[in-house]
Amino acid sequence: MLKHLSAACALVPRCLLASSPRTFSRASRLLGRMEAAVVRCLPGEPKLTISFCLEDSQKHMLRDQNEALGKVLTRISNSIAKNQTKAKKSKKKRDQQPSEAAETAVVKLFFRGDEVPDTLPNCEAWQDGAVLQVGEVKYNVQRNAPTFTTAELPVSLMAGFPVCPKLQVEFGNLQDCEFVWFKEANSSPKDSPAPEGGWTQVGCERVLVPSNQDIGCRLKLRCTPKDGSRTGQAKELVSVATVEAGPGMCTFDNRHAYTLRAAAWPALRVVSYNILADIYAQTDLSKTVLYPYCAPYALQLDYRQNLVKKELAGYNADIICLQEVDKGVFVDSLTPALDAFGLDGVFRLKEKQHEGLATFYRRSKFRLLSSHDIMLSEALTSDPLHSELLEKLSANSDLKDRILKRSTSLQVSVLEDLANPERKVCVANTHLYWHPKGGNVRLVQMGVALQHLSQVIADVAPGAPLVFCGDLNSTPDSGVVQLLSEAAVPPQHADWSSSGPEESCCMALSSTFPPLQSACGQPAYTNYVGGFHGCLDYIFIQPQSMQVEQVIPLPSHQEVTTHKALPSVAHPSDHIALVCDLLWNS
Repeated sequence: MLKHLSAACALVPRCLLASSPRTFSRASRLLGRMEAAVVRCLPGEPKLTISFCLEDSQKHMLRDQNEALGKVLTRISNSIAKNQTKAKKSKKKRDQQPSEAAETAVVKLFFRGDEVPDTLPNCEAWQDGAVLQVGEVKYNVQRNAPTFTTAELPVSLMAGFPVCPKLQVEFGNLQDCEFVWFKEANSSPKDSPAPEGGWTQVGCERVLVPSNQDIGCRLKLRCTPKDGSRTGQAKELVSVATVEAGPGMCTFDNRHAYTLRAAAWPALRVVSYNILADIYAQTDLSKTVLYPYCAPYALQLDYRQNLVKKELAGYNADIICLQEVDKGVFVDSLTPALDAFGLDGVFRLKEKQHEGLATFYRRSKFRLLSSHDIMLSEALTSDPLHSELLEKLSANSDLKDRILKRSTSLQVSVLEDLANPERKVCVANTHLYWHPKGGNVRLVQMGVALQHLSQVIADVAPGAPLVFCGDLNSTPDSGVVQLLSEAAVPPQHADWSSSGPEESCCMALSSTFPPLQSACGQPAYTNYVGGFHGCLDYIFIQPQSMQVEQVIPLPSHQEVTTHKALPSVAHPSDHIALVCDLLWNS
């Protein structure tokens, strides 16, 4: 590793530097190009950084912005002299001959042909386009040049599945950056790195989909940060693993035939999908009881994320609501992948949990106006909006306590249609309490959610239609679905007594919205595991404001059961994504 490598520019451990400063330094000298000295200097920060390659070593200097330039130049000169002295002492030991004293190198900074005064403070001296001369070597100063602060390739690579690098750029724009992909010839995990020139170019987009011809090969990505015409220093990343064979036909491949193109305005495509959190997929219960039929490697997160990213990318959706999203998955996997496909996202972590809700939207069609997320139990007790419901619930302290222990959240995003800024949509995303005997808990949770949504729309976007997505853990005959589709639930509904007489709380509950429509109807199942199958997932809309243009067919029963149940080597979750195209009524 390089001793002085900047923390801001360093790659994470899962990536390897393909080219050393020595390689870059020698290459630039051979080609006659001026090397770069990268300066990061932001107003309000006390320090600036200066990074450049000196005598085959990467230097990273942290200096006060108000310090005189002369001190930095002297420091560089002394560093060279010190290194020369060490080298000559080493030579003297080898040759046993007297060595000459080290010469002081000339170190100067020029701007527009004029030497910059030594008394000028660093923050003014180091201008973009200045030239740093160190002995016979000259450096082009790049102040606040586009720079990758994060650059990482995923660990797992599979043929036929998109490889989406995790990238973050400072002073640049990812949409402007340049990418060139290579594969290493005749490599295997045990092979040593290929010699220089042993790479074959295989792509020039931000995302690469490896082919079967790439199986067994490592991949290399050369990415150049840019901001318009401004260009920063390129980074080269080499994958840790080689490309592996894919699983063949997946459950979503046939569905993609209906979503080859994005929905044309004024239509919008919506996806709701519980992607199965890794913290639930890796438990002993999951491996031995819930999903014993699933090959262990197919439950691994890296494997499943390959499938999830390919599935979501192939839907070409405008709005994606996901449940059971691990925080790390959102940051490290979904955000880089979906950003590359044109979507921005927001995340809501469950309290005291490692997973939560994510909503993505196509940035060419929508702008996020505001977010109004809540934890339902907290809102029930703290917001006067729910005082009437709380009073009714207080008649049964056991049920009330059970509800208040739940960390169930509601994610609410108000989006503005860029094609018509006066048109807005309220997108809700939730994952209700899971317990089979928790129908009464889910009813109260939905009552709180609807009240909150009604208030958000009234306050922020009057008249905006509601698109309500989620894993409701409720079958079509449940009280929750009745509340949504009929706008009311009577006190006699069986769900009020679902957890036994001690927690029974029979009351009438009304929706703050007119009856909503299940855009994808009521499929036979959206969840299919060894011991259960049923419809638990929904996309509800207001028929007064939107209509369904197309429902993307779910996988056939044969596709779902090819490997007995879900998840499987061909499907990443125990749920099935709901996908539909909606049309504004006016």
